[in-house]
Amino acid sequence: MTKIIIDTDPGIDDAMAIFYAAAAPDIELLGLTAIFGNVTVDIATRNALRLIEAAGLECPVARGAETPLELPPFEPSSHVHGREGFGDIPAQVPTGQAIKETAAEYLVRMAREHKGELVLCPIGPLTNIALATQLDPEFAQNVARIVLMGGSYEEGGNITSYAEANIYHDPHAAEVVFASSARIEMVGLDVTHQILCTKEDFSAMANAAPKLGGMLQDMSHFYLHFYETVGKFDGCSLHDPAAVIACTHPHLFTAKEVPITVTCKGEESGATVLAGDARGNTSVYMQVDSEAVKELFMSRISDLP
Repeated sequence: MTKIIIDTDPGIDDAMAIFYAAAAPDIELLGLTAIFGNVTVDIATRNALRLIEAAGLECPVARGAETPLELPPFEPSSHVHGREGFGDIPAQVPTGQAIKETAAEYLVRMAREHKGELVLCPIGPLTNIALATQLDPEFAQNVARIVLMGGSYEEGGNITSYAEANIYHDPHAAEVVFASSARIEMVGLDVTHQILCTKEDFSAMANAAPKLGGMLQDMSHFYLHFYETVGKFDGCSLHDPAAVIACTHPHLFTAKEVPITVTCKGEESGATVLAGDARGNTSVYMQVDSEAVKELFMSRISDLP
């Protein structure tokens, strides 16, 4: 059983990733930490609470950073995920509340309590992770692995021609994380663009799991329409679920070991490139058994109510 905390900005593919984790028998989901990105941090916190309640999970949610470390705040990606984060599904108030600790404080505490066991899976901007690293000098060594969805090594960007969105929205935080001594695995566009989820796949989720699969299908209409507006008619990339799957099934991916640095200014801001200093290597996932990953995802979702 792998102990995981997901740092998230839900977000439609975040919901897919969290529901996968809820169904996976090899994952112990210890908690969620919320971050700005697809939505504001307040909406992200609310949405994280909604998702764990919908999935019947009992785990804490911690509210994270409102803005990037150094850059001014960005407008949320409402054209991609909808104003409330879940496509056309309207806002709903969860019954639960976030814990009193900040996300960074919670991450530091959990990394200490589960030293050498905790796998941290950030699927939004890396601000909370950077703040935890700055809060506790031992944090990077206390976590077993940081398996993040973000970046691109050879594929190019998805928000600019250079940058993937999660890294772009706080490049300074990403640089703090990549420069740390943590064991980092980068599940970026090089592999997530190889795994597609189609309209028919969402229909199959709804048929197999009417409640939660149906919720994902309801979200998907808005998401797939966005992809069509940018000329992608064959489905949406399985971004965030791929990172969660990599936490427990790294053998389905092939990695290149390289030191990564993040460009923090200019038109290439947010680019994840080869570092020229003596930092440790990052496992950059370059190839994936896309059929196996997708089959695993669909199988787990079908186990949900």
